[in-house]
Amino acid sequence: MRFRKYHGLGNDFVVVDLRDADAATAAAIQEPTIVRAVCDRQFGVGGDGVLAILPPVLPTSTARMRVLNADGSEAEMCGNGIRCVVEDLFARGMATNPMSIDTGAGQLVCERIAGGVTVAMGAPRLMRGEIPMAGPAQERCISQPLDARGQVFSVTGVSMGNPHAVMFIDDGAQDLMMLAQTFGPTIETLSTFPARTNVEFVRTRSRTELDVVVWERGCGITLACGTGACASVVAAILNDRCDQESDVRVNLPGGSLTIRVLANMTNVRMTGPALHVFDGELDPRAVRPRPSR
Repeated sequence: MRFRKYHGLGNDFVVVDLRDADAATAAAIQEPTIVRAVCDRQFGVGGDGVLAILPPVLPTSTARMRVLNADGSEAEMCGNGIRCVVEDLFARGMATNPMSIDTGAGQLVCERIAGGVTVAMGAPRLMRGEIPMAGPAQERCISQPLDARGQVFSVTGVSMGNPHAVMFIDDGAQDLMMLAQTFGPTIETLSTFPARTNVEFVRTRSRTELDVVVWERGCGITLACGTGACASVVAAILNDRCDQESDVRVNLPGGSLTIRVLANMTNVRMTGPALHVFDGELDPRAVRPRPSR
């Protein structure tokens, strides 16, 4: 089967269009063991995940995107991933502009623009029960203490169709990458987050610029995370660090995204690049997992 390699700010994916694939091949490439093998950077193609393009659920959509993390788990949504899917469909002449893509977070409207793709990511979910987080289901979690390995962080919970735990780090001496590597794995799997969580470590440069490092659920450290950038800006607004209806530059290790939260948090617009790297062919049933030690 043909695959295409894409990345959004270094967050890289193996993209496979399964709309016309035979059932056995389509099932094989989505099997967790095979996903892990394909994403292995030494023994497979390499990537932060596999993006499966499937037939749409809604008649007004072009396709459905299924996000399979490098560890074989499924994510509800991926901001960098959806930009790559949109770019792929448009580049192959298989979609009009704008287009709608079905995701685990619902139908999202996307537009290919000069230099990238803009996605209307939908309204953030802020209640603990929606994220999900432990605690009263109809309560927000804004700047609440969270203990991880004996260190207490101030966490704000946001869902962009997938869960995020956002921490603002004001001490300039603390390295965001080091914090993510050290505490991200622990926070991801805390019982506070019944579906696990993505973890953002954020430093505020100004009301229109943030630095963010993300520990991604099911992937670990990635160079960029679109939903994490959106969640960070939403959390910044909730903590009076940024403003609605303002373009916010989010600097990630792989580059920058522009995030705008609309009035009353009715929608979040994400704009950023999606780049094609190469095409190839693979037989998913022939891919072998990394040898066990």
